[in-house]
Amino acid sequence: MAVKATHVPSMLISERPGPAHGCREPAIAAERDIGRRAAQLGVDTFVVFDTHWLVNAGYHINNNAVHKGIYTSHEFPHFIQDLAYDFPGNPQLGRLIAEEATAAGVKTRAHEIPSLDLEYGTILPMRYMNPQGRMSVVSVAGWSAFGSLEESRVVGEAIARAVALSDSKVALVASGSLSHQIWENHLVEQGFNTISREFNQQVDLRVLQLWEAGDWPAFLRMLPEYAQACTGEGRMHDTAMLFGALGWDRYRGKGQILCPYFASSGTGQIVAEFPLDGISLPETASGAGASGS
Repeated sequence: MAVKATHVPSMLISERPGPAHGCREPAIAAERDIGRRAAQLGVDTFVVFDTHWLVNAGYHINNNAVHKGIYTSHEFPHFIQDLAYDFPGNPQLGRLIAEEATAAGVKTRAHEIPSLDLEYGTILPMRYMNPQGRMSVVSVAGWSAFGSLEESRVVGEAIARAVALSDSKVALVASGSLSHQIWENHLVEQGFNTISREFNQQVDLRVLQLWEAGDWPAFLRMLPEYAQACTGEGRMHDTAMLFGALGWDRYRGKGQILCPYFASSGTGQIVAEFPLDGISLPETASGAGASGS
């Protein structure tokens, strides 16, 4: 499976009694459905491109054998506090990803450091897609502050090769928003369910039309400017990784919107799936064709 998924903190607020109860139910239901179908398909590992994990040099993977902790967001401590999580990891796959990406020219490190915690860009989608913690989780830093979208594309291609070389059945999750211009501080409370810029919303909606039409060349040509002009979350490195894994403009599927587009605190959000029919994997960095599927 391959999906683009929201991780807005208001999903947690939506679970609680109060005026916002149920406000994110369509997104929560879509992510729960992804989890159910992943289980039915025999998925054993989620690889999450987490736009809340910012790195300044190189590419990085949280490759711990166990991800367990209690999380409070530094960004939104009033929304996410004392949130427990417990997921197994898949160190073998994480090492393969790092090896393939590094061999392709993008230095990537797979870390097995118990004190390296998950960010909420991984924790929240896994809360709904993997609530029992039965599937393994590999979290990839999805915001490279000084990296290029081209490098993230290469990393995505390496991830696809690593999955094909592994014994794992994987669901890829690009965890991030579309446009991401949060409301100015004095407006953010009242802008809980609205977009901050009409321009951003109109571009987001056009992007979804391109996805549903399968016009990947047009979308990928606009991706760098889209990420900049509409303040894409994590500069949309998660999206570049996802489409690198899908084959970039060689991908022939059509995006499927799993919950209606919605605004949250100024940003544009979606849950969408990209069917895997017809993907042709690039050769491994060593020149041998990738095996498996």
